[in-house]
Amino acid sequence: MRVSAWLWSTGAVGLLVAAGAWFVLRAGDGGLPIEAHARERAGQAVALAVLGDSDSHAYHDALAFAPGSPARGGVYHASTFNWTETLARLRAGQLDPGPWVKWGSSKHIAAVRQVLGLAVARAPRKQDYLYNFAYSGAGCADLMDRPLRQGQAPSLAALMAQEPARWQHGVVVIRMGLNDWQGQLDLQSRDPHAPLLDAAIARCRARIGEAMALLRQRQPGLRFMVVGIGNEIDDPAQFDHFRSASASANVAAALARFNGALRELAEQTPGAAFFDQDAWFRRLWGSRTAQGQPIYRIVTVGESFQVTNTAGDDPHNALLADHHAGTVWNALWAQALVARLHEAFADLALTPVTDAELWRYLQPLVTAPPVRAPGS
Repeated sequence: MRVSAWLWSTGAVGLLVAAGAWFVLRAGDGGLPIEAHARERAGQAVALAVLGDSDSHAYHDALAFAPGSPARGGVYHASTFNWTETLARLRAGQLDPGPWVKWGSSKHIAAVRQVLGLAVARAPRKQDYLYNFAYSGAGCADLMDRPLRQGQAPSLAALMAQEPARWQHGVVVIRMGLNDWQGQLDLQSRDPHAPLLDAAIARCRARIGEAMALLRQRQPGLRFMVVGIGNEIDDPAQFDHFRSASASANVAAALARFNGALRELAEQTPGAAFFDQDAWFRRLWGSRTAQGQPIYRIVTVGESFQVTNTAGDDPHNALLADHHAGTVWNALWAQALVARLHEAFADLALTPVTDAELWRYLQPLVTAPPVRAPGS
């Protein structure tokens, strides 16, 4: 009886494993979507991949922002785009983020695929450009594999293995770290050298370094743009807080340590460069006064369209109502990214985005009327 019971149990387990594997293969396609096979790169466009969080997750992902859920930009959703969507429109012939596809697996399916040793797919499943692995809520630990968690960099490496010719001279933008850093402003304002901050800095530097090493091992010619994070006290949600010289100075000192670690990592990595987002923001909108008072400049695009450092879905606000970057903010950021790529990697032959070109792109978006969803 014991032997037969053992045989029955092992047979049942085997059937369950086989059934699970069949389900995973059906539900979590690790191969490239058909759109990837059906098109070729435009001219000499450089393959562009993105690793990151919600700042880089496409705003028009119909899977993440399904009907009935809050859409980025609210009634201005149709004309609200993030920087990846903007770049795909401004530099389609020079930078190739891949086709717009619905592709990937749920995190649970991806984890099972990982255990079974199957080819990985993007996780979570989303609608975005093929080479964009950024997703909302991701942190630095999500760059690399961990138990039952598929990392963005290994997933990108598996994708590159299926298209090696595209990636011989590709570029990977790594814009990660805000979710590890945010929510600690009180601590930063009191002690910019607190151990908890040290841990976040060490974690992000290590995981970003590991991600670059893994991808460079697969494709020695890859270039990397490591993006720093901005100062959270510049967010309008914080304007009533940290209004003292000591608090704002401490927050700035803590941020400088975080961004300094990423800058140093990029400088020590061949073929990598650093994008200083905090400095970029200060050049445009400015910063608080030395006493911590939130006094910011107005940014004008085109001849007279003004954008203030405020939050709201109307495009005159730098940030959306949910405090993600708005259309103009993202367009200016994309313009600056192209300039930084052009500066750091001259062999890419990228054409900087002129102010006139940027306004031609923005004008129909910022003048588009709001569109309310049926029944709202």
